[in-house]
Amino acid sequence: MLAFSLTEFSKRLRKVKNSMERQGMDVLLITDPANMNYLTGFDAWSFYVHQLLIVMIDEAEPIWIGRGMDASAAEITTWLHKDNIIPYTDDYVQSTTKHPMDFVANLISEKGKANAVIAAEYDAYYFTAKNYIQLTKMLPNASFVDGTNLVNWIRIIKSDAEISYIKKAAEIASKSMKRGIESIAAGVRECDVVANIMHQQVSGTESFGGDYTAIVPLLPSGEKTSACHLTWTDDKYKEGDPVIIELAGCYRRYHSPLARTVYIGEPTDEIKELTDVILEGVEATLEVIRPGITCEELELIWRNSIAKRGYEKESRIGYSTGLNYPPDWGEHTASLRPGDKTILQPNMVFHMIPAIWLDRYGVEVSETFRVTATGVEVLANIDRKLFVK
Repeated sequence: MLAFSLTEFSKRLRKVKNSMERQGMDVLLITDPANMNYLTGFDAWSFYVHQLLIVMIDEAEPIWIGRGMDASAAEITTWLHKDNIIPYTDDYVQSTTKHPMDFVANLISEKGKANAVIAAEYDAYYFTAKNYIQLTKMLPNASFVDGTNLVNWIRIIKSDAEISYIKKAAEIASKSMKRGIESIAAGVRECDVVANIMHQQVSGTESFGGDYTAIVPLLPSGEKTSACHLTWTDDKYKEGDPVIIELAGCYRRYHSPLARTVYIGEPTDEIKELTDVILEGVEATLEVIRPGITCEELELIWRNSIAKRGYEKESRIGYSTGLNYPPDWGEHTASLRPGDKTILQPNMVFHMIPAIWLDRYGVEVSETFRVTATGVEVLANIDRKLFVK
């Protein structure tokens, strides 16, 4: 069963083609699995081999190209006609003499597009240097241009159906966070806490289950909380450890991230102060969110709030989020940081993570929010505070 109606998929494709037309593109090669999903519904753990979607300005349907054994997944999960699901044979897989982009280039030539303006997602995780080399070698008369994030920017404003999925993901995130907080105690292994979290992420709620997330749970503890992207070990927690939990709920590939900090024992004055600074900044920032404000204006509210307490943070404090696959749940479009003049609009969704990491410790408190017609809706349902165990 498709995740969205054919009408919604048609609207998405039309917006992509309109953007292509404005930029003078005849063909768009899409290798980002989230963008492939967005336009067709394709959903399989097959992105470790080369696959892509070809959107041609004058073709009614995109063309899916991937490994032969994954073609049935395209038939099951997409709305595409079987004739537009074109697999390559397995001798193209990890070969030293053939490359899947040779197959793609031959198909483009057969479609009469060998001299066309062809855009590709140059900076997508799954578009490799070898992809570019083979395509340009096989299509020497084509004009290649950068189509990175063309689809991503269309995705930034969600439909009501997408918002409903993100809200379900937020329910899963809240339950998973509560499970993680409950599991943390002195003498408990880090890996066992993560096992409980991941079980909750996948089991979801009684009404609906969850999906695997684009990023695994991040749980640095002790001095490791100064490094925000550490995962876990089999070490045991001990008294006096701060523990950061950053995770997400995921439903039908739509994410709602969430972060909280736990302290085992009596928190130090430094941790208490840093938490207070962050919470004040979060509250001040949430209060001003509304359509029409820019990303950089929003970040400035946070920046001014923490500056009053003598703190500063160089990195961005948030980013647009939603549909995605490993290795990231961010959309790679708007960021809450100086210089980003993106104007907030209803049904944009952001993960706001105005955490602060110092030399020996850090504190994270984040929220995923939806911009509404008049303000903001925070999606998670869990206390915004330092949790003490």
